[in-house]
This record gives sequence, structure tokens and C-alpha cells, in this order.
Amino acid sequence: MKRQILLSTIFVLFLSLGANAQDIIYSQFYAAPLQMNPAFAGNTTAPRIGVNYRNQWPSLKAYSTYSVSYSQFVENLNSGIGLMLTTDDAGDGLYKTNRFAVSYAYKLKVNRDFNLKLGLEAGLMQTNVDWNSLIFLDQIDPINGPIDQGGSPFPTEEVAPLEFNRSYFDVAAGLLAYGPVFYGGISLKHLSTPDDGILGINTNLYNGLPMRVSLHAGAQIPLGHRNVRDKKAFVSPNVLFIRQGDFGQVNGGAYFGLGMFFAGVWYRHAFGNQDAVISLFGVKKDLLKIGYSYDATISTLSATNPGGTHEISIILNFDESESVKRQRKAGRYNDCFQLFR
Repeated sequence: MKRQILLSTIFVLFLSLGANAQDIIYSQFYAAPLQMNPAFAGNTTAPRIGVNYRNQWPSLKAYSTYSVSYSQFVENLNSGIGLMLTTDDAGDGLYKTNRFAVSYAYKLKVNRDFNLKLGLEAGLMQTNVDWNSLIFLDQIDPINGPIDQGGSPFPTEEVAPLEFNRSYFDVAAGLLAYGPVFYGGISLKHLSTPDDGILGINTNLYNGLPMRVSLHAGAQIPLGHRNVRDKKAFVSPNVLFIRQGDFGQVNGGAYFGLGMFFAGVWYRHAFGNQDAVISLFGVKKDLLKIGYSYDATISTLSATNPGGTHEISIILNFDESESVKRQRKAGRYNDCFQLFR
């Protein structure tokens, strides 16, 4: 009950200010590239299907995020297309956000070893608050708490909003530059800064959902050959910087591909404080790739034992199927996106 009161208090303040927290960013950002930048649409010739699940601070039942994505390159259009459906559940059902987005990326070949991709994204978002599950301060009796002896909640003088959900259109754009070894890009999400507030009060304090700016860069460095279908081992150092309103974070670390196995470690620093150390391990077999990561909280929140953050990614990359390999003219890509596939 104390946890529910705490979450209710946080979300009442959250809603009454019309504010929106920072977008959820997967720790396995490479496993959900469309979430980071629409220019990543079409990194594979054949379809790539990804499923992602994130459980943040499970002991508090704070955030659960699910997504499924589809992407592939269309050679006749020299373009990539992508679809992504995401559901974010905050406060164990108190506040939910659903988002469906369509991405398009056009590939511009500058020379043999350097390419640009220009990406656009259009999405529809819906937010919903479970008003009946909220507990307000005037409902809490000093002795009995928010529930009377008969099991009924005490009444509140808070006035319910006219609507409990809101739908709005959202757009994004991105640029990606890459070659055989290095990549770098920038994306701008929520370009229209849509109004996602439920209560619609204190509008003088709120100018819409803040635009999210993401900068990312990395490299793919071969480490030699493994005796597993002649696949190269490699290390991919990468960095991700994100800013949205007053929120922001920097992720830095490396991903290691070792034949059919992969692993990684990153450090995430939020603006003003250290946040988490992220560890990853997984396996890749034919067209299936499964990864698990754990975020060990190292901020002051760790004193509450929130349970860290767990993520699972499942990717089906049909470029790795034997039929597609036979159809392709080249057996491998001349780019540095192996960790994204």
C-alpha cells in the first residue's frame, strides 16, 4: 500500500503539471535502432523483426516497456522502411503510453566506402491514466490509511478530468553517416512538441512534449576470425548522448561479437549524477539472436533496492537465412552495423 501511495503521489504531480518524463530508451539500444533514429530503417535487405521487453525497478513496479518492430531495405526504391509499436506502462498501470510509428530512410551513396541515410518518421501516440487507481493525500486517514474498515476507499475532493486519454500525432527526423568502420548520427524526436497532458491545467508551465535530441557514434573493429562459419570476431565501442528538456544521459561502452556469442558493458551517466552500469550477454544462431542485459543501479536510488533493470531482446534477421544468403550478390555488408543486426 505504501508503494501505491508513493506512486500515486508521483503521478498526480506528474499529471497536474502536464509534464512528461524523459522517453524510455532501451539499454540495448542497438536491438531497437528505430527507437533511436528513423535513419536506421532498412539496415538489412531481408526483413528484420525485433521484440524488446524492459522491466525497470521491478521491486517498485515502476516501468515496463514492450515493443515490436519490422524493418527491411527495398532495393528498387534505394530506401529502408520500418514499423514500430511500443507500449510503456508506468506505475503498474497508472499511466500508459502507446505509440505506433512508420519510418522511411533514403540511402545516398557518397562514394564506395561512405554513405548517408536520411530518415523520417510519423507516429500516432496515445496516453491514458487510470484515475480510479490513484490515491490522493486527502484520502489518507492517519490511522486507517486510504481504505476504511469496510474495505472501501475514502472519498477525495479532487475533480476528475473530462478525459482520461489523449491521442496525438508525432514526427521525427534523423541523419546517419557510415562506412566500413565508423558510424555517426543525429535524430530529432517530437519535432512538433505535441500536447500530451491529461489535466490541461498550468499550461503556462508546459509547452508540449519536449523535443528529444540524440547523438550517437561508434565503430566496428575486427579482432580476427573465429572458426564458426568464418565469422569475424569484433569489438564495437559506441557512445550515445540524449537530451530531452531538463533530462539527459550519456551511455558509453563496448559490444563484443565472438562468433555465435556476444557480450557488452556500458556506463550510463544521467545529467547531474551517475546512473547505472549495464552488462549484456547473448547468443546468435542462424537468423535468431537473443540478448539479456541488466542495469545495476549505482545512483542514490540504489539505497531503496529498486531491483535494477532487466531487458530481453529477440531478433529474427532473415538476411541470415540460407535462401537469402544464396540470393545476395555479396556474402557480407561493407558497413559497420553488425551489432545492429
